[in-house]
Amino acid sequence: MHRTARLRGPAGHVWRTLLASAAALLILTSGAATPATAAVQAPAAVQIPDGVTAGVAVFDREAGTFTEQVNADTPFRSASVVKLLLTLDFLWNRGPSYSIPAADRARLEPMLRSSNDDAANYYWSNYGGSAIINRMVRELSLTDTAPPPAGYEGYWGYTALSARDTVKIYRYILDTAPAPVREFVMGNLRQSTRCASDKFDQHFGIAGAFDRPWAVKQGWAGSSYPKGTCGPPDTAAATRATTGAAQTAAAPADRAADAVNLTRPALHTTGTVGPNDRTIVAVLTLHPDGTSYGKAYTDIGRLTRSLNVPGGVRPTGKWYGTWSEHVNVRRDPSTANPPMTQLPAGVEVLVGCQKQGQTVSVPPYTNDWWAYLPQYGGYISNIYISSPDNRLPDVPNCAAS
Repeated sequence: MHRTARLRGPAGHVWRTLLASAAALLILTSGAATPATAAVQAPAAVQIPDGVTAGVAVFDREAGTFTEQVNADTPFRSASVVKLLLTLDFLWNRGPSYSIPAADRARLEPMLRSSNDDAANYYWSNYGGSAIINRMVRELSLTDTAPPPAGYEGYWGYTALSARDTVKIYRYILDTAPAPVREFVMGNLRQSTRCASDKFDQHFGIAGAFDRPWAVKQGWAGSSYPKGTCGPPDTAAATRATTGAAQTAAAPADRAADAVNLTRPALHTTGTVGPNDRTIVAVLTLHPDGTSYGKAYTDIGRLTRSLNVPGGVRPTGKWYGTWSEHVNVRRDPSTANPPMTQLPAGVEVLVGCQKQGQTVSVPPYTNDWWAYLPQYGGYISNIYISSPDNRLPDVPNCAAS
């Protein structure tokens, strides 16, 4: 029998899966991605998925105006977005040359590119902890930013930060900071690695919604997020999605009612989009307790794709949901070579084209079609794509190589 992946799973879940996937397919196929050469069109409204709490601010530097603001002044726990402030604080009084010692460059570069937590722990512990945030609040005139709450001074990821203040931080970096500071910070954010230091796929949100040029600093924290699987399976780290080695203890339940929620899974995407860093985008999100990483990843992707981002260009392809854990991305449509990386479980992916290759079996089903994922530079078997047919009906065949 030849059917596709969304029909897979224990018998007791088949009809539930069928109904959920059919609904998802209607949503996914209702809006085709625009060609890579076409500018992003302004959508009717920001689309915030059910159950998600979001703070959004989009600032067009060319026009000098915001194109989107939703709960822009609402503070969220920053997770790793605070690493921007740790970097700026370290560089603040290093003029006029702003030279960076080799040992600090070896920490700061992976902290900005790959969200390295050990580096953040080092700067937080050695440069004053909460005093760093107080200094940056004063120097950058931030209005919604505050150090971690009493009792959690060691938790840099619990720093309060709003989308509006995040835009202000980027505006300082781009328009006011000394050139060496701007070039160092933005240069590293443009080299954001797909796999973070803790082996989580951090190219969600901005990095998935728009073609380059972009620069991103992402953030994530949630006890319901699974162990990291980004990168080849044999090197995937057995780590959790926390906000650093010093951040692993869970906040008590009574903190959930505080102005800054410390318990719900968080996923943030921030940075710039377009030539000359035209538009600054800040999307901070909280998700229902127990939300999987793939679900949060998908929801923030849909939200970010709905934004009016001048200068942004949508990638070519169709968005599809996937199922199963540890789905391998391969260099060609076969299992002959080792996997390049693995997908977050249940994540939505952009499919550029498809081609026939090695037959893959998930008994009692088989499929010999493979989907090419341009944002990963590799293929996954169509058996793991949520679609009613083996061959995706609205995706072209890949050109013969």
